[in-house]
Amino acid sequence: MNVNLYGTQGKWVMVDLGLTFADPGYPGVELILPDLAFIEERADDLLGIVLTHGHEDHIGAIPYLAADLGVPLYATKFTAELIRGKLDEEGIADKVELHVIDNEGSFALGPFGFTYVPLAHSIPEGNALLIETPYGRIFHTGDWKLDDEPVLGIPSTAEELKAIGDKGVLALVCDSTNVFNPEASGSEASVRKGLDEVIGACKARVLVTTFASNAARLQTLGEVANDTGRKLCVAGRSLDRIIRVAKSSGYLKDFPPIIDVEDAMRLPPQEVMIIATGGQGEARAALSRIAFDSHPVKLSAGDTVVFSSKQIPGNEIAIGRIQNALAAKGIEMITERQADVHVSGHPGRPELAAMYDWIRPDIILPVHGELRHMAEQARFAKAHGVPHGIVQQNGTVVRLAPDGPKAVGHERTGRLVLDGDVILPADGSTMNERRRIAQYGFVGVTIVLDKGDRLRGEPSLQIQGLPVEEDREAFLSDAADAAEAAVRKGGRDEVKLREAVRLAVRRRATAWTGKKPIVDVSIIRL
Repeated sequence: MNVNLYGTQGKWVMVDLGLTFADPGYPGVELILPDLAFIEERADDLLGIVLTHGHEDHIGAIPYLAADLGVPLYATKFTAELIRGKLDEEGIADKVELHVIDNEGSFALGPFGFTYVPLAHSIPEGNALLIETPYGRIFHTGDWKLDDEPVLGIPSTAEELKAIGDKGVLALVCDSTNVFNPEASGSEASVRKGLDEVIGACKARVLVTTFASNAARLQTLGEVANDTGRKLCVAGRSLDRIIRVAKSSGYLKDFPPIIDVEDAMRLPPQEVMIIATGGQGEARAALSRIAFDSHPVKLSAGDTVVFSSKQIPGNEIAIGRIQNALAAKGIEMITERQADVHVSGHPGRPELAAMYDWIRPDIILPVHGELRHMAEQARFAKAHGVPHGIVQQNGTVVRLAPDGPKAVGHERTGRLVLDGDVILPADGSTMNERRRIAQYGFVGVTIVLDKGDRLRGEPSLQIQGLPVEEDREAFLSDAADAAEAAVRKGGRDEVKLREAVRLAVRRRATAWTGKKPIVDVSIIRL
């Protein structure tokens, strides 16, 4: 969920505006957005939003937050096309100013100058930003790796990066994701050989799942389909969108024709290869629906699913659920642990060391990954000769120059949730209530009183999520008796009466179940 702010001479620029995906701690929610309160309070001094590349954790929040910020966006063509599609879907394309910058292009925003510097990544037009300021130059890497045989795009050469370092770089703001990897991440070209071997050995239907945005992997998979004599089928709307945008931006030029699902299911199994979304266990993605028989693509015993992606920490349970469902069908699964079917888009230690040698910054400012990754990169860079470093956390205000690096403050940061069509605080009353209901259950009590505040009929109770399945009727009767007793002891003060009924019913629920459910009391007066 990347959002970076750079400020100088009273003006600010934002680099990237991404989102992340919800975990079970956010029931009913799929998307998590960054809370931009700090810069919203300074919106008059925000000059623009500059995007490094098109992954969701870098551009995903744009359709929900950018219009309110009211500043222009800047991106290279492929990334801009992905953003434009998102703005069109939200019906706000006319409310957000979007500038397309040439590859390796430059532009200025107030006291800042920006130059796009191409670097290899798993999506077209992955870019670093060379940011010029009155106090020195910043090299903001974005997501990157080194690849001697890139499948899509032409990354900057070692000589070009050395030339940037020759002119002096104040700070390297650098991807830390794979800092614990002792080996380089490897070339995308090597994956083709591994996939050729795996898929060439399969005798039945093959499905390959990968990140939809990994257009380089899509190019590789198209080549593998040709290599192995299989027709290609695509399952997943996000894959359709990436392929369409990539082709319109000049990529995937030799991508094979795509057949529809119905034709794929009619072909002999050994003649088809399916690319599907959902390798991270997403419940609504194609692979999950295929695994649980709610998708037109059908797999059976003897078929193979290849996970051409890395398992993201935190997704183990969701991925395991799908893999267990596939295993129950007799489907073979192959991951990066069994074969060379994936390489990372982030730099290992040898690649980081090479970047330090080329850029030669005065300061290392690690980003991406978790705090342990960033702390390790700071140590690694220092051992490799980078003079200064600082480890930041969300909200840390870092002075880079003059007299830096130094943490000079901390601003509140937080998370917002997209709940249906409404954006809410992740720790607000709605989400807290929903978590409590999910954890403890819910009891609704309705009391009807006449004009003399006498009870009319028995209290009515409804329960949800309370563990009284076999004893449901007995519990409802006991809880209703407790509610009635509380009413008969109560007075005319409605607030006190409602609280007395709430506590009485919750005590009975705790006695029956050991849980303290949410109890909501409604009083109707005739």
